[in-house]
Amino acid sequence: MPMKIHTGKLFSRRFIYAIIVALSLSIAALTVQAEKNEPSIDKVAIVNGSVITSEEFNRELNPIKQRISQQGQKISPVQLEGIRNKILDNLINIELLFQESRNNRIKVEKEAIDSQIKSLKQNLSNDTEFKNFLSELNLSESAFKLKIKKGIAIQKLIETQIADKIKISDEESKVFYDTNPDLFKQPEQIKASHILIKVEPGVDEIKKSEAKEKIKNIQQKLNKGEDFAALAKEFSEGPSKNNGGDLGYFQRGQMVKSFEDVAFALKTEEVSDIVETQFGYHIIKVIDKKSEKTIAYENVKEDLAQHLKQEKTNKEVKTYIQKLREKSKIEKFL
Repeated sequence: MPMKIHTGKLFSRRFIYAIIVALSLSIAALTVQAEKNEPSIDKVAIVNGSVITSEEFNRELNPIKQRISQQGQKISPVQLEGIRNKILDNLINIELLFQESRNNRIKVEKEAIDSQIKSLKQNLSNDTEFKNFLSELNLSESAFKLKIKKGIAIQKLIETQIADKIKISDEESKVFYDTNPDLFKQPEQIKASHILIKVEPGVDEIKKSEAKEKIKNIQQKLNKGEDFAALAKEFSEGPSKNNGGDLGYFQRGQMVKSFEDVAFALKTEEVSDIVETQFGYHIIKVIDKKSEKTIAYENVKEDLAQHLKQEKTNKEVKTYIQKLREKSKIEKFL
């Protein structure tokens, strides 16, 4: 499915973070056990004299190991070898970029690190949750601060050495817009509300009948002219109940098929009959409809320029890293 470009939502103004994340992403893998013939179990690489430890390496792998185990997936030895090498290369790339930030005398103020930690803590309930967060990452607070410091330093390096030098002209973005019309199509959308009476998977026919009777009673209230949103707030068992059942705007493919087939067939302000899905019984009301349209160039111009700059920056970063690797001494011990 082609990527859709929508105004104001797709592109982050601080797109450099995407590069940092891409460099530090863990690849799905099993935990690596040290072989007997490996030169060291304490280090996996040395980059210009700086050691990347097996602890750092396994810290990237362990959460992935748990996720793969939970999903019941298996990976072949060939795939595992490729994944191990990819993770190691990512760690080496990060170290090279951090070293280069120091060569360029880029400084990271303590206040910038503290600000990021403060922002994180604001999303957690208390210090205990923060400690649990660090524990899950297998990081001490000092190691976590170093990780943040590296991220900020690398961001500044890429901004000053690469991103700030890339300019996207109006002509360039307009050519991209004109030659990729499908990317700027906004599909048909509807805004709908629903009332849901849940039916848990595997319940017996008695409970299912009780749920069906409950939704029928609500339907009767609607037929008598009672307000849909008020009934949703009172009786609906879905997360949208507090909003009067409002699901916002959505397009095809975002809801289960049996639900959206009915919803898209309704007219504005029309209420459906009872609809059954794997979640239970629904009554749907369509609030508004938007036909398929193509987003005007002027409405997407700024976001498109941001996207093209991000694409160019990503390519330049790869070239930049390759040059750093060519002039560096890198020893691998995997």
